[in-house]
Amino acid sequence: MDQFKPITWLLNSRARSIEKSPAVAELFPPEIARQTRAFHSRIPGYHISPLKSLPRLASMLGLGGIWVKDESFRLSLSSFKVLGGSFAIYSFVKSQLGVDELDIFSEQGTRQIKEELGDLTFAAATDGNHGRGVAWSASRLGFNSVIYVHENTSQARIEAIENNGARVVVVKGTYDDAVRQVSVDAEANGWQVISDTSWPGYEDIPRWVMQGYTTAFSEAQEQLSAQGIIKPSHVLVQAGVGSLAAATLGFYSQLFGPERPQSIVVEPDKAACLFLSAKRGDGEPHSFSGDLDTIMAGLACGDPNPQAWKVLWDTADAFVKCPDYVAAKGMRVYGVPLAGDPFIVSGESGAATLGALMFIMQWSECAPLREALGLNRQAEVLLINSEGNTDPVDFRKVVWSGRHPVPEPYQQIFEN
Repeated sequence: MDQFKPITWLLNSRARSIEKSPAVAELFPPEIARQTRAFHSRIPGYHISPLKSLPRLASMLGLGGIWVKDESFRLSLSSFKVLGGSFAIYSFVKSQLGVDELDIFSEQGTRQIKEELGDLTFAAATDGNHGRGVAWSASRLGFNSVIYVHENTSQARIEAIENNGARVVVVKGTYDDAVRQVSVDAEANGWQVISDTSWPGYEDIPRWVMQGYTTAFSEAQEQLSAQGIIKPSHVLVQAGVGSLAAATLGFYSQLFGPERPQSIVVEPDKAACLFLSAKRGDGEPHSFSGDLDTIMAGLACGDPNPQAWKVLWDTADAFVKCPDYVAAKGMRVYGVPLAGDPFIVSGESGAATLGALMFIMQWSECAPLREALGLNRQAEVLLINSEGNTDPVDFRKVVWSGRHPVPEPYQQIFEN
């Protein structure tokens, strides 16, 4: 049954030995969260996404609190991804115009961009949410976008991208194949790639994407402060290429230094490129081979973002990989909460951290991990619901029909 284990973990003891990470200092300077927040607050329709508390579930699991930053409400796009794509486009346009500030969503700003830069086409590879955010941002500025997806991308996700004004190109292979192909085609066609992963010679835009994500945590800090909490004691964050995870840990490392929250990076076991990189232990990012066949579509990435990996290698306290049924468990618990806890709509990638947290807290074999990280009744744990119901068909299969049930040997974990 080892291949079906709900949690496989790896502690990264070196993270606590690094008082000041050079990667964090480079990618997340002290003023960046304020700058990204100021930009996002100017977007028409911007609202702070909710921070929801699950006190009954926290008590059941033996924790002080569980806090969920619910990005399913973000700009009606059901995902945090638009924060990165929009800030990257904004930063790119500023760099091309040679200006420090620009009201990019105003009529005057849009006219200036058109007059000086002409017609731009933005391109991206995606599993769904990033491409949707890039398409939305481009359309708001009156520009075209071309979004590349892999052949197993659901029709619902493709239609959501097209409904935001993009042309969608389906590529044979995996997400990583789509990343490579859009880079080739963009160079041939004069498109500007907006990617959340970097490669040699292409580093500014992925950095801006990651910086854009910090708005969510700037908001969360305000919301926690209103509850009398200075900071979460622990953060669990899901990872594909690692950009969201790096933004999360980078934000808290910049803000609190050595007093940052304890952190766990959660990946699908069928696309665990960061876990593999940590296990190799040489400080380099390593690709995870295979077909990346997981229901956690937004995390189905075999190649780490090299920039993100540098941050995670310096700051992540633990790496966890888990099978699909762990994410499915999280989706159902969010959707059918304990009495008094709020209902949360969460897709497969969004619920991975809740499922992982439940097994970490209730599976006896995770006791050493709980002890090492201090997950106890004093812990205030922050989770990110990174997406809502972005694939209605698969969502119903999991939540309504019970697809990907917890295997029999592990069901008893939750029966007491």
